[in-house]
Amino acid sequence: MKVIITRPFEDGEALAVKLRELGHEPVLLPLISIVARKNISVPVKAYQVICLTSANGIRSLASTKALENIPVVAVGDHSLKAAFDAGLLHAIAEGGDVDGLCSFVKKTYAPNAGPVLYLSGSETSGDLEGKLKSYGFEVERIVTYDAVPAKLSGHEVDILNADCVLLYSPRSAKIWLTEIQQLGLESRVSKMSHICLSSNVAAALPQSWTKSIAQNPTEQNVIAMLDRNGKAE
Repeated sequence: MKVIITRPFEDGEALAVKLRELGHEPVLLPLISIVARKNISVPVKAYQVICLTSANGIRSLASTKALENIPVVAVGDHSLKAAFDAGLLHAIAEGGDVDGLCSFVKKTYAPNAGPVLYLSGSETSGDLEGKLKSYGFEVERIVTYDAVPAKLSGHEVDILNADCVLLYSPRSAKIWLTEIQQLGLESRVSKMSHICLSSNVAAALPQSWTKSIAQNPTEQNVIAMLDRNGKAE
């Protein structure tokens, strides 16, 4: 299958390798560009845990030396790997999405045990900070990067020749929809298979579009869904 990968290049290239090994033809069309913010500093506090809802939250931080001994809870496999790559070895992946991550933190940590450090982009798919604060946690949110929407003009042939598109966040799904509408391709693309990481991602697309949702919000399940769709055809 010809598969459009919408992740930023760093994550997308790694996924493309996996898909080629499975016999697919990946097409890299990132829907956002990651721009790290400069001169970011993390206030010195007795953090009990670091929360990551995006791999870029930790990748965009220039130095993680002072954070190495703090436990990390990452939303999924990509953010977990980014934590390990940054030298934060006391890391686990839990939840799969913001709600799941929040529930895990709520049942595992205590509001009076110290602040939570949340490393994120300027825009997030859920209000982790607000949810944790509602449970009594002190949250230090540090914005480490901006995610700049991409344009798909010039890629019409790749889009129309694709069998499937992989979407990993509600924001990416919204950007995809906006770009497809602006290119006048909505009627054709709506019939393309859209494999979504979660129901929240799928909800950002029109109800009439062809969509399927990964059983669990992991890349492994996205790939499994892709294989099932390919066999069905």
